[in-house]
Amino acid sequence: MRLPSTSFTHRPWRIHDLASDFRIEDVWALPTPGGPDDLAVFVQQFTSTDVSDPVVRRLLDLRWKLGAMLGLDKPDAGVGVRVATLRDRLPDDLRDGPRGPDFEVVPFKSVYQTDTEWVAEVANRTVHALMHVGWVPDGAGGYHGEMTALVKPNGLFGRLYMAAIKPIRVFLVNPLLMRSIGRDWRELRTAA
Repeated sequence: MRLPSTSFTHRPWRIHDLASDFRIEDVWALPTPGGPDDLAVFVQQFTSTDVSDPVVRRLLDLRWKLGAMLGLDKPDAGVGVRVATLRDRLPDDLRDGPRGPDFEVVPFKSVYQTDTEWVAEVANRTVHALMHVGWVPDGAGGYHGEMTALVKPNGLFGRLYMAAIKPIRVFLVNPLLMRSIGRDWRELRTAA
């Protein structure tokens, strides 16, 4: 379920002090019911599995092929080259703490992980993007994840690109991705 930006802005996340120059693109409630200590379990599962929804998988494959054809994802456009990593902004306690795992199948790299937050980043010719997952109380005694996309478009091309893909992302990719995340989470919890 898509959430208002206030679901992110009204929580005392550490990311607020680190990424004030990024704008909120989306906030989504993740279908990941669990306990207060399950963020690390979710992050490990989320980063180590491929997208199980075949439509989302095909759309991601198409995006990477188009990116290769258009030169959007060349190494000189990435984190540490075109843009500084968000890790450069971390205070000592976050820099010295757990970083979190990197994804096995997409180019996001972990920045930091606490018991309630995990942040990963990616950059290309269009955008520098952060994925923030917060582990929040659900109001019924349990917890679940909330995923926020924070972006800093790269110039006019980046702003146009983000505007062009927004309907596809909001109405197709993200709802299918949320279902896939929920299915994978339920399977993990059932197997445990």
